[in-house]
Amino acid sequence: MIRINDILEKISAYHPAAGLDVVERAYVYSAQVHAGQVRLSGEPYLMHPLEVANILADMKLDAVSVAAGLLHDVLEDTRATPKDLQELFSAEILGVVSGVTKLSTMPTSTSQERQAENIRKMFLAMASDIRVILIKLADRLHNMRTLRFHSPERRKAIAQETLDIYAPIAARLGIYWIKTELEENAFKYIEPEAYAQIENLVAKSRAERERYIASVKETIRARLEQAGLGGEVLGRSKNYFSIYTKMKEQNLSFDQVYDLTAFRIILETVSQCYEALGLIHSMWKPIDYKFKDYIGRPKPNMYQSLHTTVIGPVGERIEIQIRTVEMDRVAKSGIAAHWSYKEGSRIDENISQRFAWIQDLVENQESFRDPGEFLENVRIDLFPEEVYVFTPKGEIRALPRGATPVDFAYLIHTEVGHKCVGAKVNGQMVSLPYQLQTGDIVEVVTAKNHTPSKDWLKFVKTIKARSKIRQWIKSQEKERSISLGREILEKTFRKEKLNFTLLSKSEKMKEVVEQLGVKTLEDLIANVGYGKLTPLQVLRPFTAREAAEDGFQQSLIEKLMSRVRKKKPQAGVFVKGVEDILIKFGKCCQPVPGDAIIGYITQGYGVTVHRASCVNALRTNPERQIAVEWNTASNDTYPVKIQILSYDRVGLLSDIVGSISKSGANILSASSETKENKMVESYFTINVGDKAHLERILSHVRRVKQVQDARRVG
Repeated sequence: MIRINDILEKISAYHPAAGLDVVERAYVYSAQVHAGQVRLSGEPYLMHPLEVANILADMKLDAVSVAAGLLHDVLEDTRATPKDLQELFSAEILGVVSGVTKLSTMPTSTSQERQAENIRKMFLAMASDIRVILIKLADRLHNMRTLRFHSPERRKAIAQETLDIYAPIAARLGIYWIKTELEENAFKYIEPEAYAQIENLVAKSRAERERYIASVKETIRARLEQAGLGGEVLGRSKNYFSIYTKMKEQNLSFDQVYDLTAFRIILETVSQCYEALGLIHSMWKPIDYKFKDYIGRPKPNMYQSLHTTVIGPVGERIEIQIRTVEMDRVAKSGIAAHWSYKEGSRIDENISQRFAWIQDLVENQESFRDPGEFLENVRIDLFPEEVYVFTPKGEIRALPRGATPVDFAYLIHTEVGHKCVGAKVNGQMVSLPYQLQTGDIVEVVTAKNHTPSKDWLKFVKTIKARSKIRQWIKSQEKERSISLGREILEKTFRKEKLNFTLLSKSEKMKEVVEQLGVKTLEDLIANVGYGKLTPLQVLRPFTAREAAEDGFQQSLIEKLMSRVRKKKPQAGVFVKGVEDILIKFGKCCQPVPGDAIIGYITQGYGVTVHRASCVNALRTNPERQIAVEWNTASNDTYPVKIQILSYDRVGLLSDIVGSISKSGANILSASSETKENKMVESYFTINVGDKAHLERILSHVRRVKQVQDARRVG
């Protein structure tokens, strides 16, 4: 059982000058407000913040971080208020604790929304103070250690979230010991059978493997001493989750996983690391594609090491990492190594610049309000198998594997991305979907009036590029919607002898905007353009009669007039809630009455009507779709294209044309071609009244001698 004195002793050991008073006061306050609370395990709740603080002390964090760890649950689980924390401690501690506190009181409708908002808030807090995520990781680590006390369903849900979000964050921050423990614990609850199987298989070969590790360590140590390098040599078996991942990804059995052991060589200088690499490669044959130089090209989380895999003794693959003492310290602690204390001072004052990716992640996620999309894109950002490319000036840029010149352009600047028309890679022009490779020198080619394409969304990999392209497309869609909405409203108001432009500036219009639940007049006009609101909804308040009597008299007059009023011809399609609007029919599918149809609002062209099954209709923006229906009272005819397949004979075309004409259809165009196999392929565009009329025509055509098939096209 951890005690507060143990934590204070740890802090004093790595930072003798630390002010321990704030830690002691945080402990006393936490004990007071958590008094009487117990965890699912039955132990006092205070044990949890103590364990979290102890993990933070193991990471050698500052006293404020440890104190915040002791207080991290008080705002959420006790009666403590932000004001209390600021008065009793400081604004700094309040800021860190607030960042860690979950949004459990938010009125979100689903657990997914709640999870998305918690993580979004965490990232926002991370961007301003990295200690938030360090405390959050310590909190999650202790929760995973005690996960067995939850229900099976809850265990699996927490474990999956840990694997999806928290383990990758620990990896991006370079805190690999936390990453490994989180993965192992999550694996145990997500795939309990697979975990038990691997645990059993590893246990069976443990004694033999320990002998093998000891033998290889001794061989490496002897070779290093012979070369005058010395250093420390460590060996270990790989963790269960990494073994399981390899088996699953490569479809291997346990016996086929050869590189189950990993070794680490720790030396004093960088030059010694490269010399040791040469010695290892002279002893055992290296596997070329497995070599990684993270010293010359560090990971974004500052991790540095040489990685090589060789065919070791008895033909077994072994992985070897070579690094300096300082690199090993950073590899173990990651960002915590740069937030901890060494001889009373912080090591790195530019830590926020080193981890600018956190700020990028925050900015990239601002445009994703859908929780599912947000969480998916967080996962993409946290699993970057990166490639490293160079700008023309020689600056290194990291991108996820599969990234394209468009991703690179948006990484440089949003405007560069918008205006990107091509790219030169290593001096040669490449297509925009080209996948960049490590070492490529990339130069973006831009054009002043160029704009993004919707097609880019099919191949871009980074969330920044995807979100910026979508933002641009949405802004263009809104401009088109405003233009069309204004046109529709002006026509509708004009029919009632009203001036929309003049009325849009009136107080009455402000009331209408508020009544219809939109923020601004521009939003109202755009919603009409999108089809979310009808122009009649906007018009009605301006044409309503103020007096009931006037309304009664007017209704009588209207009833009398309606008996003698001649109805003007109506169009073949009604648009729900909209009158007097331009209608056109999609040439791609040529709908006719009887077909299921859908309308799509287009700028300057009113509403285009498609068959509901039309591929082009399915690809349209749902926000621009509008309900339409056939006007059964209309006598209009509609063009439709048909294909006729037949064997060639004299008089064939004449008989087909005669059959169509007898069915009461007018032929608008015709073409016919005789193939090498003597089959005739004919296309006719004809006018029909409805779907039933079309079916009668096709039925009559099929009866013509030598006709094999007649069908609708599109």
